[in-house]
Amino acid sequence: THGERVVEGQRLMQSASDLFLGWTRDEEVEIDYYFRQLRDMKGSFDLAFMNPPGFVHYARLCGVTLARAHVRSGDGDAIAGYLGESGVFDRSIASFASAYADQVVLDHASLIKEIDNGHIEVRFA
Repeated sequence: THGERVVEGQRLMQSASDLFLGWTRDEEVEIDYYFRQLRDMKGSFDLAFMNPPGFVHYARLCGVTLARAHVRSGDGDAIAGYLGESGVFDRSIASFASAYADQVVLDHASLIKEIDNGHIEVRFA
């Protein structure tokens, strides 16, 4: 991808590259993103002003960024050797994710019920 090309080029040219230098690609809209942290300054997005598709897009990018950070922190060969090729881990993760999604739906229904019953106050910005 273009993001990968830029990042790899920068890593080749810099003696000490930015620790957070990276890239990702949003396949849905076919856009490459390049990110870095030159200084220890933080920025944020105001989620209250995001529309639902924008929030989904933002969440996807955050997930990809976090996943890439975790991938870099482990020994890929050792992890692959531990997990093996049987598919047990894949099925376990899928089962956990499905159960977790079901729990989120139940939790959301409980939240809405408590709001409707007046037990939880909701304020809009």
